[in-house]
Amino acid sequence: MAAQKFHFISGLPRSGSTLLAALLLQNPRFHTGMTSPVGTLFTGMLAQVSAGSEFGPVISQVQRRNLLAGLFNSYYADQAHKEVIIDTNRLWCSKLPAVLDLYPEAKIIACVRNVAWVMDSIERLYRANPYENTKLFFDDNERNTVYSRVDTLAQRNRLVGFPWAALKEAYYGEQAKSLLVVDYDLLVQAPEKVLRLVYDFIGEAWFPHDFDHVEYDAPSFDEALGLSGLHRVRPRVRFETRRTILPPDLFEQYSKLSFWTESAGSEAKVIRAVAQS
Repeated sequence: MAAQKFHFISGLPRSGSTLLAALLLQNPRFHTGMTSPVGTLFTGMLAQVSAGSEFGPVISQVQRRNLLAGLFNSYYADQAHKEVIIDTNRLWCSKLPAVLDLYPEAKIIACVRNVAWVMDSIERLYRANPYENTKLFFDDNERNTVYSRVDTLAQRNRLVGFPWAALKEAYYGEQAKSLLVVDYDLLVQAPEKVLRLVYDFIGEAWFPHDFDHVEYDAPSFDEALGLSGLHRVRPRVRFETRRTILPPDLFEQYSKLSFWTESAGSEAKVIRAVAQS
């Protein structure tokens, strides 16, 4: 049996990563899902075997690499019958040198969305759970108003700011050729066209997907976070227009952060809409 192939889904929150995983999961050859703990385990183990740790000096570079590779093999041991493993975590864009050393043929699919709409989507979920102090915010100073909430999320070590910075690093980095940027709006407007491009990028034969019967939810995970519905995927893939609930100044401020619309200086591949003549 051929060795399993590993690929990765990363990018911004509320940008279609769970939807993309739910669609790819329809392919019986693939295993994927919502955010896995492998990324957190990866960074934790790396800290334990690196300089500054108790055991760092006695663990060689080869042993570190073997230990980190073993995380993937151990976590996905029960999926040995699957030919393709696609692990989802927003931190993978910040770990491309290690990821591509472990799996040189791996591809990273980064889901993106206009950052203002990312903030809008999270704010909607927050308001839909008015009797929960979601764990997204540490105290009342952070959660008091839409301005404090959005500014908190945008910090470089928080839910939106970190993956945005990690993606920008990957987009302009030396491993950018292994990166495919998928825009949420295009995914929901033309799911088959986008998925065909994803299949081409990862070098897999096309599988016919059902875009009218998509199933995915993780209520226990979302409830523990205090944000019900975070990973619920609607059964039918479709684009819905709506009015933003963000104040106009906030929406304008965060609408300007879509660096992936500029191709200069990056070797990453970006799925873009083709202008009609």
